[in-house]
Amino acid sequence: MLNVDPDTKTFIPLRSYLTDPNRAGPRFGLQYSTAPTIQPRGHLNSQDGFDLEVIDSLRREAINVREPHVSGLKKIAAYAAQLVWMGGKFPIDIGADFTWFPALGYNTKRPVSQDNLKFELCNILFNLAALYSQLAVSVNFSSPDGLKSAANYFCLAAGVISHIKDKVVPELRTAPVEDMDIVTLESLQELLLAQGQECFWQKAVMDGYKDSSIAKLAARVSDLYSTAGDWAVQSEAISSEWIHHMAAKHHHFAAAAQYRQACDCLEKRKYGEEVARLRDSMVCVNDALKESRYINKTVLSDLNGLKNKVSEDLKRAEKDNDIIYLNPVPPKSELKTLERAGMVVARVPPDVASPLDHLGDNALFGPPLFAKLVPFAVHLAASIYEERRDRLVSTQLTAPLSALTASIHSTLSALSLPGSLQALEKPLGIPPALLAHAEELRQSDALARLDRSFADTAKLKATDTATFASGREALLAEEAEDAALCARFGTLRWTRPPSREAAPKLHNQIAEIESYLASAAASDDLVRDTYRNLAPLLRILAGPDRALADFVPASRRAAIPPKLEAEASALRTCLNDIARLESRRRRRIEAIREAARGDDVHPALLAEAARLERERPDVTIVTAHFEAFFDARLGSRYDSEIAAVAAEAEEQATLLRAVERANADFVRARRGEGGGEREKALQQLEGAWVGYKDVVAKLEMGRTFYNDLSRIVGRFREEAREFGYRRRAEAAGLESDLSLPPLSSLTLQNQAQQQQQQQPTPASHAHSSHSRPQQEEPMPAPVATRNPAPAPQQQQQQPPLPAGPVAGMWNPEMGIRFGGSPAPATEQKKQAGDWAWLSLREAGEVEGWKMEFELNSPGSGLGNGGITVSSVAGPAAAGGAGGLEGGAGGGPIKHAKCERTNSPNRCSAFLSRGGALCDGPEEGEVKGAEDGEGGGETDRVAEVEDA
Repeated sequence: MLNVDPDTKTFIPLRSYLTDPNRAGPRFGLQYSTAPTIQPRGHLNSQDGFDLEVIDSLRREAINVREPHVSGLKKIAAYAAQLVWMGGKFPIDIGADFTWFPALGYNTKRPVSQDNLKFELCNILFNLAALYSQLAVSVNFSSPDGLKSAANYFCLAAGVISHIKDKVVPELRTAPVEDMDIVTLESLQELLLAQGQECFWQKAVMDGYKDSSIAKLAARVSDLYSTAGDWAVQSEAISSEWIHHMAAKHHHFAAAAQYRQACDCLEKRKYGEEVARLRDSMVCVNDALKESRYINKTVLSDLNGLKNKVSEDLKRAEKDNDIIYLNPVPPKSELKTLERAGMVVARVPPDVASPLDHLGDNALFGPPLFAKLVPFAVHLAASIYEERRDRLVSTQLTAPLSALTASIHSTLSALSLPGSLQALEKPLGIPPALLAHAEELRQSDALARLDRSFADTAKLKATDTATFASGREALLAEEAEDAALCARFGTLRWTRPPSREAAPKLHNQIAEIESYLASAAASDDLVRDTYRNLAPLLRILAGPDRALADFVPASRRAAIPPKLEAEASALRTCLNDIARLESRRRRRIEAIREAARGDDVHPALLAEAARLERERPDVTIVTAHFEAFFDARLGSRYDSEIAAVAAEAEEQATLLRAVERANADFVRARRGEGGGEREKALQQLEGAWVGYKDVVAKLEMGRTFYNDLSRIVGRFREEAREFGYRRRAEAAGLESDLSLPPLSSLTLQNQAQQQQQQQPTPASHAHSSHSRPQQEEPMPAPVATRNPAPAPQQQQQQPPLPAGPVAGMWNPEMGIRFGGSPAPATEQKKQAGDWAWLSLREAGEVEGWKMEFELNSPGSGLGNGGITVSSVAGPAAAGGAGGLEGGAGGGPIKHAKCERTNSPNRCSAFLSRGGALCDGPEEGEVKGAEDGEGGGETDRVAEVEDA
């Protein structure tokens, strides 16, 4: 019967963290190495009062949990809860590199570093799931209570994986690492549930449940292993050993389910159905035994025991039915599908599902850290509010009021006012209003101030342009580098997204900022042209009184007719009303701006954030939660001002209509009077004064624009440089992988090198720089290593592959030769690319033998592209191994070491697209030898046992 043993269980290995701070790079912020610290980043005013040492201590405790013990659960969960709490206090890109080693896949020795709080949370929760799975494996499986505990731990581990998949990974804002993508997490979740269901099945067997109930449990176990395997084949991180393990388990429990159902049929005297189910059970057992090279010896023993039991019962059932019962045996398609009894579900631990509920002065994980720190969402909300407030004040208050004033000036200028009225009222000398304008220009040194303003604006523009150009050049340089690398390696191998797809926001910002600069440049030119046209008149106004008097001619009229005087008085009254309106408007604009500057929203935002935390403590505060607050506050403060602007526009329209009527009467009464030249001169000076005010206002707007733009372009440059830095680091890693030469690119050199390479390689060379890395294994099966990427295509022309056997190349008719003898002298040397060869796929500990492979250096040769085996590091009886020739794999292997670790003496080699075999002990016997054909994806396997 089946047996549940801890050695048959697969647990998730813990993720490792980077312990060498020198490998993390010179980044600031949360430096989690030996003594990580939190440094200010804008929203932090001081480190005093913040729990820096506590969070450092919590992390050290969490990442140092390496043994399966329940005390580690609280350490990891406490740090994870504080990370969730910190997510509301800090930005996700806090400014620190979190560096971790993957736990699964083929890149477990390559650290992954991200400036991302959610990435840190993913890794911590992954370790929590791993710890739950290791606790499940460590319990006593021989007792019912131990099985219940194991099943519970497996369900909790699956729940943590589910939480990572559904809640944390979607908030990463970046692509997840390969061992935490959706398909990998789905596979892990189903695998953990399958093992939990298996515990319930074993408990049912131990407690003597009915065969029908045990069959339902086993069928569900088979389904879960099948689903886990289906997800695993889509993952880049699940090794082939795990996939074979899941497949074997799937068929294993399918066979067990049918066997138990057959026993139930025997009890219910359904003899024909019993035979059919026993036959299907035998088919499932044989399918499971096809994975015998990859599975644990305990599972293999169980399978063989089940096979023997099914075979015996099948012979008995067929004999009894054929002789005694004579019941028809239904085909498999007519058998009723077995019912399923699901006993497991992914249960998220409460301290993971609602971590903030466990933070408090008297709570499980203690008080929340950084409680005095204003949440980062509040800072963002304050910035958003201030931006909306300034936009509202500008677009709905000050800009409309300024437009109304401009409308007054344009209307008066079209009516030649107040110049025509001043020429009449004061025929000699300069009008008082004009003298006041001139005095203001002299007191403020207007012309020099305008020149300085133009120069300052030009400097700001030049600085912003240079900053933007620097960021744009960094972004375009990275794009060019990526394009060059893509052209070098080809799109099939250089698979990372191009620059414009990896950072569309940055590339879109180039066009946006360019449009800003172009629009600003056009406005600058317009203002400068306006000032250039006004400069002569402004120099007269700002000059001495004599020059001003010389510019304005005197009128010779002695007396004003009564009718004209009455019309002039009415017009003057209307102009005074307009002047008072302008004065009141200027004060209103200044008051609105002053009120906006004094609108401190922070206290109200803090109160609103506190209310939100009280009402929804389980929800992380984001800026969207403050939308209603924004609308209410802006409405209460500025709706009345917006209504006042509309009322003032109506008042102005009434006053301007009165001015137009009074001016028309004044013009009719004044017909025939002189003073046209004086009127024109006064009107020009008045227009110059109004234009001066407009230029000053536009220069101030330009200065504000370029100051705001400096923040935008500065942030753009920093993001572009940071993006370029990350992409170059990523490209360096990819280029390093792609530049490693595959064995197919190695060529055979002279005969002396061949003979030297065919000698048995000492075991002491097993750990050279090209050796496959070894790692701790979650199950007694070899740990797969990722294929090295193919090297760039050789430039030299390769000879075509011959259709028939060629001297020096192995084919099935040649057989297999052992020993270290060199190839025949007439043998044709291989050239790089003669045979398509992928790579060694699997190496490690298999069936009691530890294997290590090492590639030859480029240019060396060995036999016909086969491998040689070093002396076995085991008992003397094992002897030494000679070289094995005849492999069709192309590139040679320097040595492959088979080290005995237990019994039986067996060594397996796993090669791709080859046929090169690994020799075991002396006088070994080759079993299952297959040759490759230079194509296809199927691995070739050979086993060697004691003769």
